[in-house]
Amino acid sequence: MTLVVFAPAGARVEVPEGTTVLAAARRAGVDLDSVCGGRGVCGRCQVIPTAGAVGPWSATEAAYVARRGPLAAGRRLGCSVAVEADMTIDVPPDSQVHRPVVRKDLAAAALLADLRIDPTVHLAYLEIAIDDGAAVDTVVRDALADRHPHLGPTPLAVLQALPAAVATGAFTVAVRTDGVRPPHLAGVWPGFQDRTFGIAVDVGSTTVAGHLCDLGTGAVLASAGRMNPQIRFGEDLMSRVAHAMQHGAAELTAAIRRALGELAGELLSSVAARADEVLELVVVGNPVMHHLLLGLDPTPLGVAPFTPAVTDPVRVPATSLDLGHGWAEVETGPLLAGHVGADTAAAVLAEGPHRAAGTRVLVDVGTNAEIVVGDRHGLWAASSPTGPAFEGAQLSCGQRATVGAIERVRIDPTTLEPRVKVIGCEPWSDEPGFAEASTGLPIAGVCGSGVVDAIAELFLAGVIDTDGTIDGAAPTRRVVPDGRTFSYVLFERGDTRLCVTQHDVRAIQLAKAALRAGIELLLDEAGRPEVHEVLLAGAFGAHLDPLRTLVLGLVPDVPVDRVRAVGNSAGVGALRALLSRAERAEMTATARQIRKVETALEPRFQEHFVAAMALPHASAPIPHLDAVVSVPERRSVRRPGGAGARARRRGSPRAAD
Repeated sequence: MTLVVFAPAGARVEVPEGTTVLAAARRAGVDLDSVCGGRGVCGRCQVIPTAGAVGPWSATEAAYVARRGPLAAGRRLGCSVAVEADMTIDVPPDSQVHRPVVRKDLAAAALLADLRIDPTVHLAYLEIAIDDGAAVDTVVRDALADRHPHLGPTPLAVLQALPAAVATGAFTVAVRTDGVRPPHLAGVWPGFQDRTFGIAVDVGSTTVAGHLCDLGTGAVLASAGRMNPQIRFGEDLMSRVAHAMQHGAAELTAAIRRALGELAGELLSSVAARADEVLELVVVGNPVMHHLLLGLDPTPLGVAPFTPAVTDPVRVPATSLDLGHGWAEVETGPLLAGHVGADTAAAVLAEGPHRAAGTRVLVDVGTNAEIVVGDRHGLWAASSPTGPAFEGAQLSCGQRATVGAIERVRIDPTTLEPRVKVIGCEPWSDEPGFAEASTGLPIAGVCGSGVVDAIAELFLAGVIDTDGTIDGAAPTRRVVPDGRTFSYVLFERGDTRLCVTQHDVRAIQLAKAALRAGIELLLDEAGRPEVHEVLLAGAFGAHLDPLRTLVLGLVPDVPVDRVRAVGNSAGVGALRALLSRAERAEMTATARQIRKVETALEPRFQEHFVAAMALPHASAPIPHLDAVVSVPERRSVRRPGGAGARARRRGSPRAAD
């Protein structure tokens, strides 16, 4: 048997030697397209072998290339590549039946309504005739003297285009006033130019989201997102740092720069804008993404004391990052610490805990959770290594939030029967029309929000005890033996059987314990204040159910209506910084005042981690949760074969809905 690992899904499967990659993908439940049934005709199953031995080109592949033209560099037909040894396979987005849903939506009109638009660049239309042999640059400076009397040196890229534009007699210039350097020319166009654009980008470890803005009006014209291509080098940040340690960071840097360039091109195409009209990009991200984008060595971020190369904002020409916008400049947001990045600084700017009267807990839940706790009197920040379990990776039936993934789960506390909600299907599984609406959907896994729902519901129903153990004596056919433990059958249809296994529960417990321990550690630092509100940021946090989040113990106990999803707050903060010099300055100033805590260096983190492994928590009071749902007693259930009957308080069906 040989091992095949598929990226970016993270699926692993053992197959006999000689099995095709397509067959292995089907056995692993990997989303690999094939219209022709593996005959090498359609070419939909293209893959990129990234590790392990790969055999020579087959006759089928040669025939396909002869008919349809060459494959892209590194690609092979999955239906024709035989597994000869352990290997890793990358499935590109265009080879997937259902591309990942990048859920970083932005209600920009409402979120930016209070913003005073004051970008770093402004336009000036000039009509000048040069007939005395004066230098073009000098003449333009003189014409702008009443508005900008002390212009700094003109960048070479603008200087190269200036004579031709001025020769037309009527032209438009852009002046950049970033507050750091003297004002200077930032662009020039023949004739009248009345628009310039900026792009705000949130570079996450899983997804990259961008928003195109009109710098004059502040209007958000387009938004787009895509998977971060670095996933093929590792799901979590430390895996990518390890790759950089072993192989260098050049591939990682090239991958994210290429993705950023493609994203910018997509945004511009959507509004028929030109590349020379983009003058400003603001990019935020975690420290590893920040360092890789800038071409800085990320390896010091992988070992204590986790030292970043720089924490202040960095401003560079877009061309230095291989972005094809000759006049544009890129500014990265400020980092807070080695594991707390500019995305957190942007989220703080957007949500304003530093302006709040009561204590806020702001959490961006991802492969590396970033946490901010505090109020207007002080903020503390930390990062917790939650890993990829919340995004479905390393779980028996986990998958990303794609069409066909189970995203919501409810379990009847009396019958212990489940009902599920599937992405791309409007009815729940117990509602009329579900069978018809879900026909053709590949219901093959559960995404992060669905896993959180499932485990919280199983706990409320008494199938899982406070220690996270699945009770083999639960009175339901859905609890089935699974080796030395038990699993809960969540969904069955045809040959598909999706289970929540004991391993799945443990993986989620470990992830949530790391997150909760980080929060508790920051509350210690802040003097254990009463938490007024919990804000869940990021793509994953936006789709968590507040009640199930409290049941699982992901966050401290507060009234359910004070657990609030705030969406892509990092993207909103980046937008605010893009459109306002004052907001950009506020983001930097606030970042410098936040006190950082390294969880890896704090002995109390382990104590909090152990207590947080329990559901919802081993010792923290839960009066607000108790007020809305019947929570099982904080004790383990009796194992099968034990003496005595097992008592269980079932969750309230009405409250649980």
